[in-house]
Amino acid sequence: MENNRQVAVFGGGCFWCVEAVFMEIKGVTSIASGYSGGHVENPSYYEVCGETTGHAEAVRLEFDPGQITFPEMLEIFFATHDPTTLNRQGADHGARYRSVVFYTSDEQQDQTEAYIKELDAA
Repeated sequence: MENNRQVAVFGGGCFWCVEAVFMEIKGVTSIASGYSGGHVENPSYYEVCGETTGHAEAVRLEFDPGQITFPEMLEIFFATHDPTTLNRQGADHGARYRSVVFYTSDEQQDQTEAYIKELDAA
């Protein structure tokens, strides 16, 4: 990863849908879909679908903060899925489809919590 790149990890339903949104965003330089947040190392698709591993479908996004900031990434993320529906996005349901931000720094955690407070107040 180049020195000026940062990483964001979002789960917002099917990872292919989240991936498709961010593929179109200037400043996103790398995208990888997978599973995050569970207690089983390297789970299979079938294990995650069985809802026993605790994982969410997630997308790891590498981005250039000179072209797009993490708060701008948050705005896109929250605008393109429904974070108010527990464990469901469209026809997909289950804990693996939950809305989640996996912080990669204390700054990202602070920015995420502040953004969610703004959304809650609106």
